[in-house]
Amino acid sequence: MTPSQNLSDPPDAAEACAASTFFRLDPRPDGVTLLTLNRPAQLNTMTPQFFPALRDAVQRLQAEGRTRVLVIASTGKHFSAGMALDVFASDLSLLDTTDARRRLAFQAGLRQLMACFEVLEQAHFPVIAAIQGGCLGGALDLAAACDLRLCSADAFFAVQEIHIGMAADLGVLQRLPKIVAPGVAREMAFTGDRIGAERALATGLVNAVLPDAAATLEQALKMAGAIAAKSPVAIAGSKMALNFAIDHPTADALQQMTLLQSSIFDVQEMGRAIEAWQKKSAGAFADLAPEPPL
Repeated sequence: MTPSQNLSDPPDAAEACAASTFFRLDPRPDGVTLLTLNRPAQLNTMTPQFFPALRDAVQRLQAEGRTRVLVIASTGKHFSAGMALDVFASDLSLLDTTDARRRLAFQAGLRQLMACFEVLEQAHFPVIAAIQGGCLGGALDLAAACDLRLCSADAFFAVQEIHIGMAADLGVLQRLPKIVAPGVAREMAFTGDRIGAERALATGLVNAVLPDAAATLEQALKMAGAIAAKSPVAIAGSKMALNFAIDHPTADALQQMTLLQSSIFDVQEMGRAIEAWQKKSAGAFADLAPEPPL
């Protein structure tokens, strides 16, 4: 993104092309946006260009304020085989840590990659991953940054990086122990063994297992639609509170909640929600306000 560009501007041709190379974005009338990885022939692997394309797309949705839930799905047999290793093998300068200057540059580049998945956590809307087949390496980093995960019966998950002599470094080692039992997270990180769908459900890695990819996406969109029908302010506040509570003591999280609730409490919004709940109908809630351009 150029210094003069802001996220409320229409995407330029290069940005749109980068996004379309890796995924499709389909906003729906109910406030759900579907992001579909669309490189099945390459097993939806992630090249270095994928990361800023994803980051920019999610930040744009956040800035526009219209998306209430984001569903990330995929095409082909597998959700994603993770990082495209052939890209890095062809340009070893990306991995050069031979002196202090290059190590500093390596750290900066890695932090930028990490930030491309952090936007999923930081977004005001929930993010649901609909996973079929393999969810390996960097794809598990992505899935772990989502709020909810659904998968098909043929899905399997692995911290793949240990097999190539490196520690996973895009967030899965930090997030996985907060999703599953620490012992399960360590087993996955140390062995690289594949976790199948049923064990993923039993350990809490996924919220549900569906028969196939189509059923998984259908359930993800159904869940997303139900969430999108709620007050987007209440949903955003709930996500902010949950995120804070994961990394802070209960006393600190309760104090944060008092400040957070005072900033989002809206009696009129509650009235609309109560009326919709009593009538068993969708509430007429306004979208979140667009973020001011930088």
